[in-house]
Amino acid sequence: PKPGWSNVNVVGMLRESFDVPIAFDTDVNGAALGEWTWGAAQELDTYIYLTIGTGIGGGAMVNGKLLHGLLHPEMGHITIPHDRERDPYEGWCPFHRGCFEGLASGPALEERWGQKAETLPADHPAWELEAHYIALALQSYITTLSPQRIILGGGVMGREFLFPMIRRNVQKLLNGYIQSPAITETIEEYIVPPALGSRAGMLGAVALAQTAHQGG
Repeated sequence: PKPGWSNVNVVGMLRESFDVPIAFDTDVNGAALGEWTWGAAQELDTYIYLTIGTGIGGGAMVNGKLLHGLLHPEMGHITIPHDRERDPYEGWCPFHRGCFEGLASGPALEERWGQKAETLPADHPAWELEAHYIALALQSYITTLSPQRIILGGGVMGREFLFPMIRRNVQKLLNGYIQSPAITETIEEYIVPPALGSRAGMLGAVALAQTAHQGG
């Protein structure tokens, strides 16, 4: 939570101040919508957009609708297996310590290794561990939501060499259980970077505004 912003009725204040349609959603749902409208998720109806950076968050489109549910999905706070012999680091998350975000976000990388993720060389042992943690989370998302594609954005995923490492780990963890050619044969088209790059969230906000304007 952002200090001072918890439970603030932002939508209500905007509606009182402006005589226009108002749309409001999470940043990751916005990015997911942007990729669906103009990017890597076009013509799909079930997919995941995951951002891995200062935190970890996910937006999901399921059967053509953004997933909200009780509040909204907190994909970064799922529990993933943590081998403390391999990785004694306890985790960064102030709520759950060793959740996915606590082990694999940018701040977790920096605290564990003593330097920012963008300064770690490609052959640093941090990256094999990072790919493993991300793959563990993706394994859970794949087996629960059955997405047609997974889009990975955020500052940490700016290190493009992570993608083939993650794909290999996902295939190893699934161990042939999900018999889809998208995973067994063309996984490089299944786990992908955002086609819109860092503009996914901004363009998603435009798409959200268009939907509100059209009464959707």
